[in-house]
Amino acid sequence: MLRPPRFLALLAAVVALGLGGCAHYHLGAPAAPGFGTVYVAPVANATFAPQAAALVTTQVREEFARDGRVQLAGDAPAADVRLTVRLVAYERDVAAVRHDDTGRARKYAVTLTAEVTLADRTGRPVIDHRSVRVARDVFLDSGQQPTEYQTMPLLAAALATEITHVVLDTW
Repeated sequence: MLRPPRFLALLAAVVALGLGGCAHYHLGAPAAPGFGTVYVAPVANATFAPQAAALVTTQVREEFARDGRVQLAGDAPAADVRLTVRLVAYERDVAAVRHDDTGRARKYAVTLTAEVTLADRTGRPVIDHRSVRVARDVFLDSGQQPTEYQTMPLLAAALATEITHVVLDTW
């Protein structure tokens, strides 16, 4: 059986080792990225989502400005890296049908997919054609056209958040 002084010494060693693992933990955003300025090129739209490119471009720029870890550049030559985004898919899948007419949708699952490329000043890709996808459920109670019109800014904001995480976060 362990004597009390040895037991206390062993317990103190275990606690010290356990708490030592937390010594280098940092709250907040991870380490700073390897670049200070980013140029966000206008988004290219290869989908049938109307006006999506302008919304996504604006939201991506606002998300980088809100994050604050990098500065936005006004043109590509002034930036350390260039971000290009291409919208590649806009999909609507029926998620629920009306109870009185099963041939008509009541809810769609709307998905917007983008392809993201981040290149340095020499044109060498840092992130090469990474796919980023966001989805939202949309109820069609007020009609399909107004509902999609109201949903597009939400999809653009969610996509901008995901793109910012892909570019700036290290994990």
